[in-house]
Amino acid sequence: MFDKHIWSERRGKSSDRGEHDHRTPWDRDFARIIHSAAFRRLQSKTQVLGLGESDFYRTRLTHSLEVAQIAAGIVTALMKKKNGQHTQRIKKILPHPQLMAAIGLAHDLGHPPFGHGGEVALNYCMRAYGGFEGNGQTLRILSRLEKYSEKDGLNPTRRLLLGILKYPIPYSIAASSKTSLDTNEFTSKPSWLLKKETCKPPKCYLDSEADVVKWILNPFCISDINIFTSFSSKDGSYNKSKFKSFDCEIMNIADDISYGVHDLEDALAMKLITRGKFDKEISNEKLDIKEILESCGLNSNFIDDLFSKNTFLRKDAIGLLVNKFITNSEIIDKNKSYHLNFSDEILRYGIEIKEPYKKLHSLLLNVVRKHVIQHANVQFNELKGQKIICEIFEVLHSDPVRFLYGATKKTYLAQDSDTARARVISDYISGMTDEYATKLYEKMFCPRRGSVFDRL
Repeated sequence: MFDKHIWSERRGKSSDRGEHDHRTPWDRDFARIIHSAAFRRLQSKTQVLGLGESDFYRTRLTHSLEVAQIAAGIVTALMKKKNGQHTQRIKKILPHPQLMAAIGLAHDLGHPPFGHGGEVALNYCMRAYGGFEGNGQTLRILSRLEKYSEKDGLNPTRRLLLGILKYPIPYSIAASSKTSLDTNEFTSKPSWLLKKETCKPPKCYLDSEADVVKWILNPFCISDINIFTSFSSKDGSYNKSKFKSFDCEIMNIADDISYGVHDLEDALAMKLITRGKFDKEISNEKLDIKEILESCGLNSNFIDDLFSKNTFLRKDAIGLLVNKFITNSEIIDKNKSYHLNFSDEILRYGIEIKEPYKKLHSLLLNVVRKHVIQHANVQFNELKGQKIICEIFEVLHSDPVRFLYGATKKTYLAQDSDTARARVISDYISGMTDEYATKLYEKMFCPRRGSVFDRL
């Protein structure tokens, strides 16, 4: 039986609500996130394309706002479906749109500066201290680091934390099937010259948050927890978690829609994807794009509008795509689809984009991945980020008492193990914006830049 009260609980003591405060727990989660320092810092963190080259394309902040809007839109669309697909019992577990928006806003809080380049670099630097992973850092920020409370971070509701728990296995288990990062590979190279595929982190939460995850999953029975935290293994690769909660799946689809559509819009504006490249990709994949579009209710002029020089036509095409994916997302029963035995509805039910819209979405994702994310110029930006993050970490870790600033130094000195102390340095660096990290790097290494009077 779904118990709303359990999912609105908070780990820490909740502060008294102000007089005449009629907000729901989800309203309060939403407010805490948008007023948090971690959320504000997303305005100066790279999404895909580097900051400072244009005022048009997305940052982590604008991406998070769009994911929040899409996620809340999916919930609203599911609530309004009247085709008999959903029983009243399933509809009861649909998250409040404001909760879903809060999960969307929070989902990228833990990503470090310089996109995935920064994540790879921090994982390498932390290889002997429990590693680093952006989604795991998000949980850490929400439950520990943000200063809304003394020890419980933003002290959000249990359901919000479950919604951002994208990979419910710890780093130690996720990485246990793969040989540790081979430091010998880098002995003849600068420490920052990392092979991305070798040093990228597993998808997981950090072991330091094991107690938080235990609290999140406490309402579930042992059988459900065992299924939910199960993983697949493959020799030479990281172990991979298999399942997400209902809310997390909604957030994940909203994130994928944003990647496939909004990052496409940025690429079109920056001419990273042209009509010629798009048509060539369709030809290489041997796809009948006309058939795909028609099956999705899109007319033959849609691609022309998508690549039009008229901004309003292009924007209308982008908006139409988002609407198609939102309104054609449907609830699935994982027990039936995957022959499972979840007893709790929040774990039992999931969501996916139905065919043929799923095929169109996958096509767009692949085009963006190939022509934007894997573009050499994007990878060079990530490489610069790797260098900055690795060298800052090396300096701070070499003599932290000498180089750390006030509150961070105090937190560092309060730790009782090398692992905990290294995690403080990782928290400090991962919380930096691209600009802050660049200025600190210049202060450290550029002889003619920086002064004792400079403020970062």
